[in-house]
Amino acid sequence: MNDTLRVVDIVEGTTVDGPGLRTSVYLAGCEHRCPGCHNPQTWPTDAGRDMSVEDLLEIIDHADFNVTLTGGDPIYQASKLLPLLKALAERGKTVWLYTGFTYEELLGIPDAVALLPYLEAIVDGPFIADLRDTALRFRGSSNQRIIKPNGEILC
Repeated sequence: MNDTLRVVDIVEGTTVDGPGLRTSVYLAGCEHRCPGCHNPQTWPTDAGRDMSVEDLLEIIDHADFNVTLTGGDPIYQASKLLPLLKALAERGKTVWLYTGFTYEELLGIPDAVALLPYLEAIVDGPFIADLRDTALRFRGSSNQRIIKPNGEILC
């Protein structure tokens, strides 16, 4: 595997980006640029550093938590994510993915569709400051949904 991803940050042992303790990987690049975004430093595609899939797996394996891909928006690097997701599946790790695209929009992006079999859940939709709701678990605004890869809406 020679694949590299542009990574802004990795947070091990977080509880805010999905159920249980997780390793959250913050990927660079986001064109949604939602007003009020809590990670605007991840918007530039050249933010952070290049990391190989092997290096990411080493960190994830060491922490031994399930994984969340966030950012930025991981879908902007969808074509490079498949090797990582396959390796995580082989390790028995569940993966949540946060995206500013809606699930319906993802279905029109072939590289995103290829990721769906390897995801446990997708948190979809742009952050909308006027719909911000701090009572929501794992979401910032009430328009965002937690969806299974088959399209079943969990909330």
